[in-house]
This record gives sequence, C-alpha cells and structure tokens, in this order.
Amino acid sequence: MAEQVPLHVVGASGDADAIVRRCAAAGWAAHRGFALLEPAWDLADRHLVCHGAVSDDHTASQAVLAAARGAGIVAVATGSLALSLAADLRRVGPLGLTPGKAEAADGLDLDAEQRALLGRLAAGSTIAAAAEAEFVSLRTANRRIASARQSLGVKTTREAVMIYIKHARD
Repeated sequence: MAEQVPLHVVGASGDADAIVRRCAAAGWAAHRGFALLEPAWDLADRHLVCHGAVSDDHTASQAVLAAARGAGIVAVATGSLALSLAADLRRVGPLGLTPGKAEAADGLDLDAEQRALLGRLAAGSTIAAAAEAEFVSLRTANRRIASARQSLGVKTTREAVMIYIKHARD
C-alpha cells in the first residue's frame, strides 16, 4: 500500500506549523511555498511537504499542482478560497492524513474524516462548526458521523464521542 501524502487546509498558521512539525518528525522535508522548481515531475519519493499561506487563486493553483506531483500540502487559507482549495485537493487524495500519526492503533474502525469530526466534537465544537472547520458540508458531516456511530455500534453521537475520547486517552 502506498504511503498517504499529507494534504491539509487549515485556517491558522499555528495549526499548519504543528502539522509540518509532525510531518518533519515522520521524515518529510519541509518546503516553504508551493512553487517547485524540481526538474523531475514525480516528487513522491522525495517526501516533500510544501507549506504556507494561500491568499489568491494563483497560489492555490501552485499548491494543487505540487500535490498532483506528489508533494504534501499544508495550506493556510480562509473563506471561499479555502473551500475551493480543499475541494481541489480532495481530487488528489484524502484531506487530513498526517504521517506519523497513529490512525488505527486505538482499535477503532474509523477513517481519518470520521476521526477529525469526532475530535472536533470532543473538543466542544458543534457539528456545524466541525463541518466548517473540516471543509465539508453539514450534510456530509452528519453522514460521516452517522457512519462512525454505526461502526462503533452506538445510537447517539454523544456515545460515539465518548468512545472516541476514551480511546484517544489510552
């Protein structure tokens, strides 16, 4: 199975810095900015993670191109530009996966999107706020949470969050 490339769109530089540090700890080389002058097209073997602010369409297109070439992306963006960038990056791969982050070590049968939403709910966010923070529609968030409840064998979102919290501490 191929290693997952980190693809993130976050709203604050502090969040981006934390993700870049986790990527670096897992062996990824950090590259500030999204313009890549490397002669080789396929950059997957280089384990390069590009990071920085995305404030216009040109920078967003550079980030998507870098992702298409196999680089990881940690972009700081807000508003409609963030939503558009997240949608474009989802065409390259799943958002929110970070190298070095144990996804299944807790024994929960949840995917990265379900974990991200449950984590935000555990931190006190509403479903609407969690959906917005994860750049998904409220409908998609509700579907993912419903699927998580089914995977965990519980009937309520509160129960799913409690199980998630319990396993996150262990």
